[in-house]
Amino acid sequence: MAQVESLWPRLAQLGVVVESCEYDRLHAVLAHEFQRVTTHVRLVGDGTDGLGEDVSVHVENGTSLHETQPTLPLAGEWTLARFCDHLATLQLWPEPPEWEAAVRFRNWAFESAALDLALRQAGRSLHDVLGLEPQPVRFVNSLGLCKEPSIEPVRRRLARSPGVRFKLDAEATWPPALVDEVAATGAVDTIDFKGQYDLEVKDPEALGALYNSVLSAFPDTYLEDPHDLPEIAQRLGDHLERVSYDAPIRSADDIGATPLATRGVNVKPSRIGSLRELFEIYARCARDQRPMYGGGMAELGVGRGQIELLAALFHADAPNDVAPSAYNEEDPPGDLPASPLTPRPEATGFRWTA
Repeated sequence: MAQVESLWPRLAQLGVVVESCEYDRLHAVLAHEFQRVTTHVRLVGDGTDGLGEDVSVHVENGTSLHETQPTLPLAGEWTLARFCDHLATLQLWPEPPEWEAAVRFRNWAFESAALDLALRQAGRSLHDVLGLEPQPVRFVNSLGLCKEPSIEPVRRRLARSPGVRFKLDAEATWPPALVDEVAATGAVDTIDFKGQYDLEVKDPEALGALYNSVLSAFPDTYLEDPHDLPEIAQRLGDHLERVSYDAPIRSADDIGATPLATRGVNVKPSRIGSLRELFEIYARCARDQRPMYGGGMAELGVGRGQIELLAALFHADAPNDVAPSAYNEEDPPGDLPASPLTPRPEATGFRWTA
C-alpha cells in the first residue's frame, strides 16, 4: 500500500438509497462460556440490502438494537458522506451508554451497512472503488488464559491447528513459569496488557514482575496497550519499536498523542466508529510508515468479514486480530481455516464471502 492521502473521497460521493432499516439478533457461546450477543443492522433500499454489525452490547439489558428496534429517520437519497453526517446528528441509544466507546461501536454498524448498501447499489466492490488488490490475510487468535491461568487454552488450539498464532491477554496473575511455558510454543505474536482501560492496578509489584517476565521471554512480540505508569514506561524504554496502541486510537490525531512515542497501531474499525476517520488513520500510518494490524470485537456476523476485508487491503501481512469467528469458541466444530486467509471479497458490496 503506497497511498499517502486518505481514500475516503473515493467513497464519499457514492450514492445510497435507504428505504428501511431492520435489526437481527446474533448469538454464540464463546470460550470460557462467554455469551456473546451482537446485532446485524440491515439497511434496505432499491431492491437490495447493506449489512453492518453492532458489537456494543455485551449483556442484553434493553439497550441493544434488536431489543429496542428504533425507528430512525434514515430513509432518503444520500451520498455516503451526507448519510454519515446525518447519522452523526441522531441519538442511536435510548440513553447514554455506560461506556463512551459503545457510541462509536454502534455508529460503525450503521456506517458500514451504508457503505455495503451503496456499493451493492452501484454494482461495485470495495477494492474496485479503492483501486486496491486484496492480499492473503495473516491472522492471530486472540485469547485469555482463564481466571486460573493455564497454558491449556493455547495447547488445545495448537493441537487442533498446529500453525495457529496468538494474541494473548496478559494478567498480573501469570506466574513466570507460565510465561516461559507459553513463550516456548513460539506461537505468540502479540501480548496485550490492556493497560489503557482505566482499570485499577491492584498489585503494582505483581504487575511489574509480569512486565519483567514478558520482556525477557518474548523479545519479538508486539506489546499492546501497556499501562501508563512511570515504572512501566522505564521498563519499556528499550522496546518502543514494538509497543503498539489500540484503546487510545480513535482518530488520526490520537496516533501522535499516545502515552509513549511508539510506532505500532492496532486499527480497530469499530472502535474508530467512522469511515472518514478510519481512512484518515490508514493514510496517516502510510505517511509515517507505521506498522499496522487489524483488530475486532468478537464479531459474529458480517462485521468479522468486513474487518478481514479491510486487513486484506491495508495490512494483510501483519498479526491481525481478525481470526474467523469460530476460533473464539471453546471447542469449534469442523475444520478451522488456516492463516493466511485467501481473499474472498464478494463481487459487490463491503462483504467477505462466508
